[in-house]
Amino acid sequence: MRPLLTRAQLLEARSRPRPAGGRCDDAEIAAQLAALPGWRLHDGALERDFALRDYHDTLAFVNALAWVVHGEDHHPELVVSYDRCRVRWCTHSVGGVSENDFICAAKTDAVYGRGAA
Repeated sequence: MRPLLTRAQLLEARSRPRPAGGRCDDAEIAAQLAALPGWRLHDGALERDFALRDYHDTLAFVNALAWVVHGEDHHPELVVSYDRCRVRWCTHSVGGVSENDFICAAKTDAVYGRGAA
């Protein structure tokens, strides 16, 4: 089992290419989710819904998130509506959740917490 990372360690880490064996197993996912309140495993991906004030704030959040994760070269699935955004992270190259997804989930929380939306 991989060592668990704190939220601070996830924020400091960088997304990087993962080998085929880079997929986290269910026990690793459950343990690492403890560092990311609000996130859940759903249909093979890390998922969280973010509530925003209105459409303008929702798009501002999406654009701020796009800026951050572009630098990580790891991109989420987004479902955007008037005052909500669902963010889903999974690593297609490993066929499931990898450490990259936890890193980017923590960075997603940071974007939301900065009031970028």
